[in-house]
Parts: sequence; C-alpha cells; structure tokens
Amino acid sequence: MRRLAGLLVVPLLLLSAVACGDDKASDSASSTNGAPAITAGEKFGEKPTLAKGEGDPPKELKTEVVSEGDGAKLKNGDAIQVSYLGQAWDSTKPFDNSFDRKQPFDLTLGAGMVIQGWDKGLVGQKVGSRVELVIPPDLGYGKQGQGEDIKPDATLVFVVDILKATQIPASAEGTAVAQDNIDLPKVGTNTDGKAPSVKIPKADPPKKLVSDYVLEAKGDVVKETDSVVVNYVALVWKDGKTFDSTYQTGKTQTFPLAQVTLKGLKDGLIGKTVGSRVLLVVPPDQGFADQEQQGIPANSTLVFAVDILAKM
Repeated sequence: MRRLAGLLVVPLLLLSAVACGDDKASDSASSTNGAPAITAGEKFGEKPTLAKGEGDPPKELKTEVVSEGDGAKLKNGDAIQVSYLGQAWDSTKPFDNSFDRKQPFDLTLGAGMVIQGWDKGLVGQKVGSRVELVIPPDLGYGKQGQGEDIKPDATLVFVVDILKATQIPASAEGTAVAQDNIDLPKVGTNTDGKAPSVKIPKADPPKKLVSDYVLEAKGDVVKETDSVVVNYVALVWKDGKTFDSTYQTGKTQTFPLAQVTLKGLKDGLIGKTVGSRVLLVVPPDQGFADQEQQGIPANSTLVFAVDILAKM
C-alpha cells in the first residue's frame, strides 16, 4: 500500500525542510543549561534570534522551557499548531522558520509527520509555552542530512511556540444519512475508530465530483483556509483496491486545505462539517487526470471515505 499524502498536499515542513531567509544570529554565549541563547525576540510570539551553539552539542534530546503557558499539556494524538524557528547547532543562519511566512504549522503529535525530536520533545509541554529543543542527529535527519543547509549528523536547535492543541476523537460521530443511490459506493457507518467498509458498485463512475455525507455532524463548517485532521481510506473505482489508508498506520493526517493539490479532495471537504464522515468520488479531471501515480492507473476515478475529525 502506498502512502500518497505527499501527492495530495504540498509537502510539509520537517520531513522535507526548506531553507528560507538569510537571518543572522549573534555568536554570544549559550545559556547555562547548554542550549544556545535566544539573543533577540525572546517573548512568546516574537520571531527569535539564536546564538551559535558553543562546544560539543549534547548527545541526548534537550527541552528547555523558555516561558511556560497555562494551557493543557500536549499528548500524543493531539492536533497542534505551532510557530517555530530552526537552526543547526554550529550555524548562525536559520534553515527554516514560520514567523516570516506568518503561517503557523499544523501537525498531529506522535503521528510521525515530523522528525522524532519534535514528537518526543513536545509531549508534556503546555499550550502557550515557548520551548527550545536541542535535537541530536539520531532524532533529526541522521547521517543523510537534509538539503544544503542541514549537514549529515547535524544537531538541530528549534524555538517552538505552542499556539493551540485539539484532542482528536477516534471516529466521526454524526447522524447516519441514507445512502439511496445504487450507483454510488456504500460506506460503513461504524464509529469504533476502525476503517469503514467501502463497497463500489458494478456501474460506470459518475463524471462529476460527488461529496455526500455518510455521517453528518453539527460541527463547524470547513473553510478553504482551515487545516483539517482526517482519517481516510482511498480506493480506485475500477478495481476496488485500496491504495491508501490512515487506518493501516493508526496515524491521522492533517491537511491544510489551501495546500491540497488534489482538487476533488479539497473541493469535496470544503463546506462539510467537522465530526462528519464524507463519501468523495473524484473523477479523473479532479484527481490525477492522465498521469499514472505510484501504481494508480491514468484516468482513474478515486473513492475516498473521509472522517473529518477536527479543524485547526
């Protein structure tokens, strides 16, 4: 089974970091606990400037609470939103930061969306906190490094502002909606957190996008500017084979809808309500069109059963 999140949305931050900006940082001394000092912008919400690390970096993950918030403690499985700046231990130039983009970063903690140092270092921290993470290579990008700015075996330093967190339910919990159209797939209505069944009829697929409720909840309406946390199973109409499923990994996906590149998936979720399960039938012109993608034949109609668990 192939994971297609990278084809459905613009690749996200830390598993494929991108250098940005040419910020300069001071070479002043590190803080007393061994983490590089914040030399400017120390307050929560301000873009920080980091000193270069001094001496040999720590070999273990280090988390320093710069300022503690009064929100809930983060747990694995929480959908969180953060601002951050990242810099190599031996550098004075950040390789990435969200402050300049003025766009927070959304992730599900513990879902493997980011390097391990983030997943491990942020658990237990409170919403509203600013923390500094010093991440050894084995919890970062290891021996391979990442691009030109993160060298092999680099120790990484991040300043992270924890903006919000949302607890993610196991399943959609809405009211079942009648599935009367015999020419459309039938989706299971179970709410036990397991993958719903999807039965595709022996009929020609529709030519236009289908976006129908299976379970309809009374949550907030999803807008294009939202990031949504979802579970989904995805199939090819022609042979009924599953080509992707978050249930197989036990990890939800967070989709910033403005970055979703699969038009039918994006358009089909906009306007639906949080807490719902939705059937999407995506025709080729709103899917991968005439391009074969990781074993999905060209001109395929795609079928998704999506639980919209939360929005950020």
